[in-house]
Amino acid sequence: MQEPTAPGARGVTARALIIACLLLPFNAYWVIQMEVVRYQGHPTTVSLLYNSIFILLVLVLGSALTRRFAPRFALHRNEMLVIYLMVTIASVLAGHDMVQVVAPQVIMPYWLATAENKWEQLFFDFLPRHLTIRDPRIYTPAFLGYSTLYTRERLLAWLPPAMSWAMFLAVLSTMMLSINAILRRRWMDLEKLNYPLTHLPLELSEPRLPLLRNKLMWAGFALAGAVDLVNGFHEIWPVWPLIKVRVVHYDAYMGGLFQGFPWRALAGTRISFYPFAIGLGMLLPLDLAFSSWFFYIFWKGQRLVSLLLGLERIPGFPYVEEQSSAAYLGLTAFALWMARHYLRDIWLSLRRQAPRTDSGEPMSYPVALWVLAAGVAFLGLFSRGLGMWPWLAIVFFGLYFAISIAVTRVRAELGPPAHDLHRGGPDLILTNIFGTDRSVFDPQQLTAMKLCYWFNRAYRSHPMPIQLEAFKIAQVAGIGQAPMAIALTVATFLGVISAWWAQVHLFYVYGIAAKTSFATTTFGREPFQELASWLQAPFPVRWPRIGAYAVGFLFTLLLMFLRVNFIWWPFHPVGYAISSSWSMNCLWLPILIAWLIKAVILRYAGYKAFQEAIPFALGLVLGEFTIGSVWTIIGIVLQINTYSFWV
Repeated sequence: MQEPTAPGARGVTARALIIACLLLPFNAYWVIQMEVVRYQGHPTTVSLLYNSIFILLVLVLGSALTRRFAPRFALHRNEMLVIYLMVTIASVLAGHDMVQVVAPQVIMPYWLATAENKWEQLFFDFLPRHLTIRDPRIYTPAFLGYSTLYTRERLLAWLPPAMSWAMFLAVLSTMMLSINAILRRRWMDLEKLNYPLTHLPLELSEPRLPLLRNKLMWAGFALAGAVDLVNGFHEIWPVWPLIKVRVVHYDAYMGGLFQGFPWRALAGTRISFYPFAIGLGMLLPLDLAFSSWFFYIFWKGQRLVSLLLGLERIPGFPYVEEQSSAAYLGLTAFALWMARHYLRDIWLSLRRQAPRTDSGEPMSYPVALWVLAAGVAFLGLFSRGLGMWPWLAIVFFGLYFAISIAVTRVRAELGPPAHDLHRGGPDLILTNIFGTDRSVFDPQQLTAMKLCYWFNRAYRSHPMPIQLEAFKIAQVAGIGQAPMAIALTVATFLGVISAWWAQVHLFYVYGIAAKTSFATTTFGREPFQELASWLQAPFPVRWPRIGAYAVGFLFTLLLMFLRVNFIWWPFHPVGYAISSSWSMNCLWLPILIAWLIKAVILRYAGYKAFQEAIPFALGLVLGEFTIGSVWTIIGIVLQINTYSFWV
């Protein structure tokens, strides 16, 4: 065992920070190559980022080797965890629902504008010049590729929008850090939530490497790794056999299965057997695993019944996205209601009417509130630059932080493999409630909300739950909470800059319209296409969708009430919230398999036997993450298509 007083035990050391900061640009390049250029792997679309786990594994093995020959240079476990967490927070900021979406948004409306779509007449006057680039001499080479970012003219043109949005995202993340600092003790020390997604990095980095010495872990590793090895060789040499575990192999089959009336309502149902998802599913609480696949079938049943009753003629019915976004808000409302006495005590302590309880926290409660206040002031000024009304900015960002708290709480308590919530952001909630027919919102307000589309497109790649999980890892490993907050802040600012650099650099190298994936164009087109639709075909208040919000919110509270009051109640409200997502369409069957395995072990072998089986589950995750990461690196280095184990 490493002693707590050993060099590096405090984790946030100079060499840990230096190593992490040096890794951030390379990691951002890796993530952007996978998700933007090659459109393979998509590590930031699942809860546990495999690129970060792979880097942690390399650090663990490298440190073990170094300890044999030069012990003084070997990294301490806590230093490796700090590096892992800094890389992880930087990865989500570079991810699918963050910088990857906003970077093309800077130039896409001007590239896609035509006389037919009338974008220039509809909303160009409402686009802030400091957040976009209008000069075709700057953006045309980014679409055509085989060029370079590194000319004085291009660097100066990209600097204002990139730094403006980077500062906005950094401030947003810092505000989340302060909210986590306030809620940490309630969720971690008083409620003692489980934080399942912290298990693998903590187990992997244990001194003396007990996980890597476990035979069951290596059995799971070998099983998942063999699947990825065989499929990887098949991708390069098609004569090799193929083990069909990815969803892509079944799309055409399932699309052909569900045809005609009424089965076309189930079209798009996907079947997959991801080993890593089965491993993660075995770590889920049994009621959440059950609820995840049950409510997935529940949503499919809604669509089927709607078609049978002829209700599919109503646009959007049965309003799945609206029910899901309201469910997230319901989870936040319940969590804050349960914490009301705790929050009251914090307020009283700030007024010196109760004892202070913030000793050892990531930041003191007064500092956290000052950070929040400064962040609110910044958002107010930024929103004014967008042309957004003050009351609208308050409601818009209030909804965003409410959803963010729900995502954070869900991961802290239950650790689901994914949490998407596509089309559930404040822009759609507010336009459904108030309409777009200018009775409330003018074109400037609609444009301002759509400029914030990028961090509300979905909620997969999200920094707030990573921050809270970092505090949990710090608590378990004995790392100071305040130093961890500093490390996360450094990683946030450098991570955002690295993400912007990697994204824009690769635009000019490959060309958005030439060799990058379709996703870049899609990300940049979506908000302005919908904005044009709002302006050309405005709609009034959508009462049926408001009803769906009410149903989703109240049903979530009902499920939570029943779960709290009846131990035997099997349906978890989190399953209702997350199971309608795009990711769950890919993961429902692996979670069902994991639920069945776990239920059988617990029923017939007992809890102790399941505890002994956990290393096998971790091995499934680690095996697929490791071999899958190696294939992506080989593909990037050799510029060839390689096997992508996820999606």
